[in-house]
Amino acid sequence: MKKTLSSLFLALVTALSLGLAGTAAHAAGGDTIAWDKAPNKVNDLPALQEGAKLFVNYCLNCHSAAYMRYNRLQDIGLTEQQIKDNLLFATDKIGDTMKSNIDPKQAKEWFGGLPPDLTLVARSRAGHGGTGADYLYTYLRTYYRDPTKATGWNNLAFPNVGMPHVLYQLQGEREPIYETVKAHGQDTQVFKGWKQITPGTMTPLQYDQAMANLVGYMQWMAEPAQNTRVRVGVWVLLFLAVFTVFAWRLNAAFWKNVR
Repeated sequence: MKKTLSSLFLALVTALSLGLAGTAAHAAGGDTIAWDKAPNKVNDLPALQEGAKLFVNYCLNCHSAAYMRYNRLQDIGLTEQQIKDNLLFATDKIGDTMKSNIDPKQAKEWFGGLPPDLTLVARSRAGHGGTGADYLYTYLRTYYRDPTKATGWNNLAFPNVGMPHVLYQLQGEREPIYETVKAHGQDTQVFKGWKQITPGTMTPLQYDQAMANLVGYMQWMAEPAQNTRVRVGVWVLLFLAVFTVFAWRLNAAFWKNVR
């Protein structure tokens, strides 16, 4: 019995030690930071259109959205001619899916593997930290220069990321600021904010708004029918609520003389 209790106590101490070590790594940037809440843009057509433009210009060079067709962008208020003039590459047609032309062999050499398809990423990346949109919104805004990495970039939301910061010209170059805090008897580095090294073509506020538009588009792309689903769901719930009242009163009328 004593041997069993000792083993349990040792296991508990080990688990606590590992938990504290994980907390220290999290604070030092060795793990992901807390995700910021992404603005809800799925009903904002101008924002979705701007997000689609950013997606085609900056994401579609390496990533595909192979389950989305260009002509589906008419659902966010774009005409077929606008899509052809502003979003289609020379070899693409309006009915084609949004596929990248990157060479898989070159992608493996540059990034270590083929960049993932982004059609459903806004849904698939949801986790304990928030929604997939929250993750993307945080990820796109937490790149920083890291000369120890092959690409020269790292990310607080995705440490040791293989993808470079393709939007750095818009955001500029930044570095994270840490503060030393004593916790559990040891010093840890806690993320406090950002220091701008070189400016981008956008102000920080403009960049955040642009990323909100891009994430909003990716959120819409992951489920284009979501707005219709929500509207239908509301009407179904209202119908059920009214039907419940009628059923309750009819039941009372049928059974009022039964004792």
